[in-house]
Amino acid sequence: MSSVDPVFSFRSIALPAILPTLLFSVGEGAIIPIIPQVANNLGASLAIAGVIASMILLGELFGDIPSGWIVSRIGERTAMIYAALLSVAGLLTALVAPNPFVLGVGIFAIGLSTAVFALARHAFMTSFVPQAFRARALSTLGGTFRFGYFVGPFIAAAVIHLTGSTQSVFWVHIAACIGAAVLLIVLRDPAEALAVKRAPSPTREGEVFVAAESHGLFRTIWNSRAVLSRLGTGAALIGAMRASRQVILPLWAVSIGIPDAQTALIIGFAGAIDFALFYTSGQIMDRFGRLWSALPSMIGLGAGHLILAFTHNGPGAIPWFIASAGFMSIANGVGSGILMTLGADLADHRNPAPFLGAWRFTGDAGSAAAPLALSAMTAAVSIAFASGVLGVVGLIGAGLLLRYVPRYAPRKVPS
Repeated sequence: MSSVDPVFSFRSIALPAILPTLLFSVGEGAIIPIIPQVANNLGASLAIAGVIASMILLGELFGDIPSGWIVSRIGERTAMIYAALLSVAGLLTALVAPNPFVLGVGIFAIGLSTAVFALARHAFMTSFVPQAFRARALSTLGGTFRFGYFVGPFIAAAVIHLTGSTQSVFWVHIAACIGAAVLLIVLRDPAEALAVKRAPSPTREGEVFVAAESHGLFRTIWNSRAVLSRLGTGAALIGAMRASRQVILPLWAVSIGIPDAQTALIIGFAGAIDFALFYTSGQIMDRFGRLWSALPSMIGLGAGHLILAFTHNGPGAIPWFIASAGFMSIANGVGSGILMTLGADLADHRNPAPFLGAWRFTGDAGSAAAPLALSAMTAAVSIAFASGVLGVVGLIGAGLLLRYVPRYAPRKVPS
């Protein structure tokens, strides 16, 4: 394929490829801020509410293992349709859950579906977006998820205000998943349209790619242990801090007594900041190097957790919470795309898929572990203590990135 494909345009993939992802991410963005509150309303303690909120990330981690095989066997579009339906099943389970355990099962199923849905869309981008456009396409895809996490909480706040029920927000994601599935069924698969314009091949590059990612995953982790034990640890801590932020903000709101609708609004405003910076992050990485995105992001996320830790019991707990949410969103936005970019830098360009699968699994392992650690420390001591420990972990992660990013990914990408 040439570096510039004359038949490709973003308009050819915008509606059928991006819109279902947008719907799915808006629905998920609506439910994430309210999961701890729903758990609390069902009688869960603050620590158990944290565990239930982490089930979506744990589901994504477990979903990473079979998702490449699934997509390679049934194709990107079919995989996304089934993932949306699995998510609906999980959401209905959460909607009627009589206790925290059943709620956790439903949330775990949503996490499994998210892993398959996201990987299927990534496979499509790998198959049909030319190399010259691929970074922008993947950046747009990442921005689509961030846009959903920005818009979703505002919809959640409106639904809570109108219905008076926090659990009713699950209907938002149910409608989004059904809408995404209908679009995928009704609209022509963009892969078919693009295949008409190009020489068709018996296998799609993206399907082969994601199958290779999942094949021999643990063997690849062992073979790449030198870089994964060093820079990979930094990547896992990036995932951990991002996941901790995602869970601790709604959990913190429960702990200081902020009403459900107001929590959704605060997290929505924080998501707007995050979304606004996703393109800036790419420019920073391309112009100045990967470290200039990774390091400020980790320092900011660590500092934000420390600010929360020292302000939980003070008279200005709510204003400090709002300020910390905004500050951590700036830090997270500055680091947008850093894990995918570092993974692409480190992978063998002749056969990148196995390493990228191991790299993503490493980051997701950190994402799944952090909320569970947060919940354990909350149960054992307090949420303020847990936030302080994670803040220190974030600063340790910044130190690892400072040491190993220049060693393993020293180059800048020419503008």
